[in-house]
This record gives sequence, structure tokens and C-alpha cells, in this order.
Amino acid sequence: MSGGEIRFEAQQLACIRGERPVFSGLSFALASGGGLVLRGPNGSGKSSLLRILAGFLKPVGGSLGWSDFTLAEAPETHRARIHYVGHMEAIKPALTVEEHLAFWARAKGYKEPAANILQALDLKSLADVPGRFLSAGQKRRLSLTRLLATPATLWLLDEPSVTLDAQSAAGLEDMLAAHRADGGMAIVATHADIALPGAEVIDMAGYGMTIDTLVSASETAQGEPDYGEW
Repeated sequence: MSGGEIRFEAQQLACIRGERPVFSGLSFALASGGGLVLRGPNGSGKSSLLRILAGFLKPVGGSLGWSDFTLAEAPETHRARIHYVGHMEAIKPALTVEEHLAFWARAKGYKEPAANILQALDLKSLADVPGRFLSAGQKRRLSLTRLLATPATLWLLDEPSVTLDAQSAAGLEDMLAAHRADGGMAIVATHADIALPGAEVIDMAGYGMTIDTLVSASETAQGEPDYGEW
């Protein structure tokens, strides 16, 4: 990885899911304040790529890491630098809105979340409401509170505006803009229009892996770096 300011970089990533080739040859580099939008049809690998970047899946080829370390060297440090919000809501029926926020803060090693987060996402009046009573849009806004609960350099977001109304979607765009203005990075997989000025756009359909590539990747997989237990 290169020196200088902190960068997040991927080189020639390749992915196979359930023996199905998904993508290969995918590279990018994000600097402080950078943004990346992932486009493409269902099945093109947007969610798989985000899960690889989060450390939940291993690529079958390529390298991934920061300018000051690779994932293989320091997976725990990588996890501390990211927030991942998938398209499935991680909402527990019995926990209240406020309890969810406190749990996410503790999971990142903080005694309590940052102040005024529920108010920022228009959830203050729902602080004592259990997750099972929330609407789809309220659950999505609650999921997004983890981005503000504790600091993290890189946000990895899978369809973050799904189920949001226009006002909430605009609030998400404001969150992204403020995060990047403060030196943060964001990678967003989405079918919807989302304002991420100056962001690079990757069309996942252009990185589809052929059967020949799959065979080659399988033959060389044993020579790839060991990413350990991410």
C-alpha cells in the first residue's frame, strides 16, 4: 500500500459465491473524503463486494487494505475503522430504539453513543419504543443511527435509502456529506439516485467473471494471501 495520507485500496479483487463466478479484476482507491457508488443489476456482486470490504467474506483473488496496513496484518484494526449497514435490518424486536443505539456504541468499545443522534434522525419521540413496533422506514433510520453512534472512517452502505421517504433520504445525504467533509469515506451500493458529489461510480456488470476466469482463480487460490478469520 502507498504511503502518505490514509487510503483504502482494493487491487484486482475476485469473488465466487456458491461456486458461481460473480466478479473479477475490480480495483479502486479511496482517499480521505472520498466516495464510491456501486451500480449494477441484482446478482452483479454489489452486496458481495461490500461484505468482502467489511471483512465478512474472503475474495478468491486480489488484495485489500489500508495504506498503513493490510487486512491480513490487522483485521481487528480494520473492523474498528468501518461501519457496515446491510440492506437487511439488524433490529431486535424486544430492544427499544434507545437500547439499540446503546448496544451499537458498546459493540464499538464506547460506554455510550454520541449525543443528539435520535433527534438527528427524527427518532427522539420513539426512544422507548421496542423494535417490533417500528415501521419499515423507522427501522431503516434506526439502522442508520449506528453511523453516528461512534466514529468510523469508512461507511459501507448497502441500499441505505430503501424504505426511506424523501425527507429521510435527504437527511441521509446530509449525513454522508458531513462525514466526507470531516475526512471520512463512503462506499454505497444502490439502485436509487443518491447525492454523493464527486464520487467514483463502479458498474459491477463490467466486472463479471467468466467460466475461464473461474477455473484460473480456482487453480491459483492456494497461492493467494491468507486473510485469516476476518
